[in-house]
Amino acid sequence: MSGRLAVSLHAVSVRRGDRWVLQDISLRLKPGERWALIGSNGAGKTQLLKLLSADVWPTPTGRERRSFRVGRRHIHLIEAKRRVAYVGAEQQDKYARYGWNLSVRDLLATGVHRTDLLLEPIGAEERKKVAGILSACGLKHQATRKFLSLSYGERRVALLARALAQDPDWLLLDEFYNGLDADYRRRIDAILDAARRRGQSWIAAAHRAADVPRGTSRVIELKDGRLRSIKGVRRGDIQRLIGAAGERPRLPRVRARRVPGARILVRLRRADLYVDYRPVLREVNWELRAGEHWAIFGANGAGKSSFLKLLYGDLSPALGGSIERSGFPPGTPIGDWKRQVGYVSPELQSDYSADVSVLELVVSGRYASIGLADAPGLQDRRIALRWLKFFALQSAAKRRPRELSYGELRRALIARALAADARILLLDEPFTGLDPRQRAAMKRLLERLMKQRLTVIVAAHHVEDLPRGMTHGLRLHKRRAYLTDAYSAD
Repeated sequence: MSGRLAVSLHAVSVRRGDRWVLQDISLRLKPGERWALIGSNGAGKTQLLKLLSADVWPTPTGRERRSFRVGRRHIHLIEAKRRVAYVGAEQQDKYARYGWNLSVRDLLATGVHRTDLLLEPIGAEERKKVAGILSACGLKHQATRKFLSLSYGERRVALLARALAQDPDWLLLDEFYNGLDADYRRRIDAILDAARRRGQSWIAAAHRAADVPRGTSRVIELKDGRLRSIKGVRRGDIQRLIGAAGERPRLPRVRARRVPGARILVRLRRADLYVDYRPVLREVNWELRAGEHWAIFGANGAGKSSFLKLLYGDLSPALGGSIERSGFPPGTPIGDWKRQVGYVSPELQSDYSADVSVLELVVSGRYASIGLADAPGLQDRRIALRWLKFFALQSAAKRRPRELSYGELRRALIARALAADARILLLDEPFTGLDPRQRAAMKRLLERLMKQRLTVIVAAHHVEDLPRGMTHGLRLHKRRAYLTDAYSAD
């Protein structure tokens, strides 16, 4: 491992605006080590990873030192940066936000060149390397597909393959398993197992024990931007994560039931759905009635997000199918419907780059808009501040969305959905990126709102992410929709 990168931080701090996101961090990382990085939302996990990848500079205090070595040789930051690969949901969102829609083969080639875009053709040896990684990561059949046409899980595997194409000394995995179903988790486990056998070093930020890759032997814990502990992984640490995240749920099996005489809120008849000319769902017949709460299950790429977009009004059934919305006859502007519906999705998070404050972001939920045409009124501000306080974000009210951590922005978007005073709430993997405390608080809130006649529809991979009180389940598989138990994806 003498030819690999070692990183040393001493008394390093990072300030963002009026807030210290990291304080007095001292840490030594040696080649061959594999670390878990844990801590609540806003603890500074992503900032620490960016500090290690040289994407963030320490704030000058007169005490800070950051050094990179290969063996006994100190190396320049630019060379060190080429030896580190960062992968996470934030990076995945960037491709969607900027429309970087390369083929998967070209995406891996950018990893070889260590560039965001492919600026020049790759040579024969590089093509051979890309082909080998495509095969090793199970991406041969997607090689010519455009990145933005891939499913959520396929995109994550492609970005991991791109990182490995860099032959990095360190992999920085930022909540890497978030939003992935069991099959994709197994695929990534296998890829990382092979990398570990080659001596790959990594740091993996995680909230759940299941999100700590096999072979991880040490743990860094952050709290409020400070190092709380640095130690070897023990069984008790994993058990603590399992308990905090609620990863062993004991939820009741609930039989689907109709509320007698309940009003139909939404009805789909023979609905076919296409996205970018690709068939996603076929012949869906489904009803949502008042008093019902649905869990939507399915593998990555099964169509869960597209189904919620159909309900929200961002997508429409193909010719021959129909969607009926109670109180909104055909010809009603879709914006009128959207003001009755709260909506949270990973795509909304990646798209929300409007130059507004977090307070204005939450207010925009009342108008189903991205950004605001007019300054928020007194009532708007009062409602937004109430939800920001609930999610412990009142101190962030004046900050910009891109100044928040991934988990903090997800909480702000949930607050945005609730500020609409909606009658239906559509949640696409709502707890992705939330720490155990925030996840538990959000579930309690949903349980309370469900009792107050708010209809909730949640797309989820983890059964433990469902609030109690779900009444129905819908499983999407091979473009079809099947009724299932509300707390079982089987």
